[in-house]
Amino acid sequence: MKLAKCMSRLGTETAFEVLARAKALEAQGREIVHLEIGEPDFDTPKHIIEAACKALHSGYTHYTPSAGIPELRQAIAEEMSRTRGIPVQAENVVVTPGGKPIMFYTILALAEPGDEVIYPNPGFPIYESMINFTGAKPVPIPLREEYNFAFDIDEFKKLVTRKTKLIIINSPHNPTGGILDKETLEEIAKIAMERDIAVLSDEIYDRILYDGEFHSIASIPGMQERTIILNGFSKTYAMTGWRLGYGVMPKDLAVHITRLMTNSNSCTNAATQVAGIAALKGPQDDVDRMVAAFRERRDVIVKGLNEIPGVSCVLPPGAFYAFPNIKGTGMKSKALADYLLDEAGVACLSGTSFGAYGEGYLRLSYANSVPNIKKALERMAEAIAKLRK
Repeated sequence: MKLAKCMSRLGTETAFEVLARAKALEAQGREIVHLEIGEPDFDTPKHIIEAACKALHSGYTHYTPSAGIPELRQAIAEEMSRTRGIPVQAENVVVTPGGKPIMFYTILALAEPGDEVIYPNPGFPIYESMINFTGAKPVPIPLREEYNFAFDIDEFKKLVTRKTKLIIINSPHNPTGGILDKETLEEIAKIAMERDIAVLSDEIYDRILYDGEFHSIASIPGMQERTIILNGFSKTYAMTGWRLGYGVMPKDLAVHITRLMTNSNSCTNAATQVAGIAALKGPQDDVDRMVAAFRERRDVIVKGLNEIPGVSCVLPPGAFYAFPNIKGTGMKSKALADYLLDEAGVACLSGTSFGAYGEGYLRLSYANSVPNIKKALERMAEAIAKLRK
């Protein structure tokens, strides 16, 4: 079949490709340490699972409103109002099967050929993929190690033009674990308000924070009416396979995002939405324990990486990724990631999987046990030492 031209502009997520390669090696009898997938290795808390099972037995097996069941939208609105300090109503909320649809729908709804969209690079690859898909121009804002992988505001200001339609930010950040502090967000907000530019704020890792404070750009006066918050349940509640996310946005935009839901997915799984209510309103102890475990793992992996000659790693304040600088090994990112998988049995991602400015880095997800992380570090040290001989 002859595909539409826009399909040639659609990218992918390398993590799943590396996972497939790693699984193929395991099928051959190789032992692989998985540090490639950005997924908590914890089980979904029991009270959330029980709520979904009860919902299924209670008849939640039918279509729901495209924007989500009213009870979940209200629960999300209350959570956002409490944590962001802004007035959010259920009408501001659109529930989707995972967080990606909010990226997809927002960029589809706001960007078109001739527009420019600023996005972080390195950054989640679907940002750039979707910008390209719409025919808009992707404009990367480099996240540099010397700025702790945050925005260089002076560099950012130079990228904003009269064609800028949307600014995408992500804090805590995938793949670096960096955060945007309040002062940086205020500078971004000032420009967005002066130029009347919308902001897509990806806040999926808001609860996975070890150092500093989480700040949402939507909390800055004047920004709620031009911000789309992307959030969800996958990371915080270890619910990746449930596919439950949401966007919080101005009511007039929510109407159009809901139409995109209707035209694509119809609605989000009914029982999963009931599970989301249980997640928000139930005990948060499991979340606290998971974040504490991630903190321990972060400290172990960063210390170990900094002990490998040719490798250095800053301490990430959030998310569950280490983004080590591997320039001292003399290898390019993709070549080293492939080498570590094939020779050391350690699956990780090239920094270039997240954009051109990821060259010279690897992304390692520490959503794995401390023993496995230590095993991976030992294997990496041995394999990299061979390169240096």
